[in-house]
Amino acid sequence: MEQLKKFIREVPDFPKAGINFYDITTLFQDPDGFDMALNAMEKYIRTKSPNKLVAIEARGFVFGAALADRLQLGLIPCRKAGKLPYRTVTEEYDLEYGTDKIQIHADAITSGDRVVLVDDLIATGGTLAAAGRLVEKLGGEVVGISSVIGLTFLPYEDKLSRYDVNYLISYDSE
Repeated sequence: MEQLKKFIREVPDFPKAGINFYDITTLFQDPDGFDMALNAMEKYIRTKSPNKLVAIEARGFVFGAALADRLQLGLIPCRKAGKLPYRTVTEEYDLEYGTDKIQIHADAITSGDRVVLVDDLIATGGTLAAAGRLVEKLGGEVVGISSVIGLTFLPYEDKLSRYDVNYLISYDSE
């Protein structure tokens, strides 16, 4: 899958100095690259036999929606606090400086649901771990995590050690 890297734009010093941002909007713009990523994610997700996908805001929505359609699975948006219109469950998680909150609808997961979490990138694992806790609060089981990029130089393993994590390409240094 290393060939996917040619579709990803690296933006130095964004959103602040010293950070190298991996921009996947260029992957979305190339039908062949996007299809390649979706095919690989689909292959992994099929092995997990889920009945629902939880897509993480915002770029995870793009992958999650396409994959849910391909796999004929339910799709659950996981959003920042205050963005969903109905009753929600909330999970707080730590950021480098402070905390943040994500939510899903309280009726989105039922006991016994098998769920794969979908996002574009795994960095510190905080958001994905919080999403996993949301699924579990509602009685679901997280059977996998699927992402395009894994930033292997960041310490996400501890936060996600309970889950089967799959990413297509990795970057091992800033």
